[in-house]
Amino acid sequence: MQATPRAATRSSGPVEAVSATVPGMDAQDWDERYAASEMVWGAPPNPVVVEFAASLPHGRALDLGCGEGRHSLWLATRGWEVVGTDFSEVALDKARRIAAQAPKRSRDRLRYLQSNVISDTFDGDYDLILSIFLHFPPAQRRALVDKAINSLKPDGILIFLGHDRTNLQHGTGGPKDPEILYTPTDIVSDIDGRLDIEIAERRHRKTESGTAVDALVVARKVSLGS
Repeated sequence: MQATPRAATRSSGPVEAVSATVPGMDAQDWDERYAASEMVWGAPPNPVVVEFAASLPHGRALDLGCGEGRHSLWLATRGWEVVGTDFSEVALDKARRIAAQAPKRSRDRLRYLQSNVISDTFDGDYDLILSIFLHFPPAQRRALVDKAINSLKPDGILIFLGHDRTNLQHGTGGPKDPEILYTPTDIVSDIDGRLDIEIAERRHRKTESGTAVDALVVARKVSLGS
């Protein structure tokens, strides 16, 4: 998770919120949360990531706000060269310990970096960028989308998944601040024609407490000359 001037949230079930100013929502709090729980987010990758990434040719991937590394490690075991970033050093230490149990060939393809996805630049060009349950106010979210687009290689894929704004009225779990929630239309607007939109839709996801409503956008950077 990444700190922002106001609020940022990442969640795939429980709410994860981060802010430099709001008590209980800063890096230290998330370090403590990651330290107190064996696995905050669980080990299996999100089914949406599996659905759209499993058939892609291997390349370089960037996992933004990677937490305990479930998506980063899954990609590395499938042949991807992966950089996972998070602002919680405790989460990254846990991700490294989990990855240490993987085969050496997978570990050698995986690198974890402490980074703030809003204020820091992205290092390199990528064939796949994941933003999975990262939530920011609109200005910060647009800045994140801009950097992701600029860091995609031609024909690269962006997978943007989070809690839909309608989840407040029609779903369960997730952040309760409507300003940091979004819809597929919001992300398409942020992309502003710079990528080809392959998927932009709401997804309904079963949880222990009911059905959650997610927003999903999958977009591709058009190759030069295509």
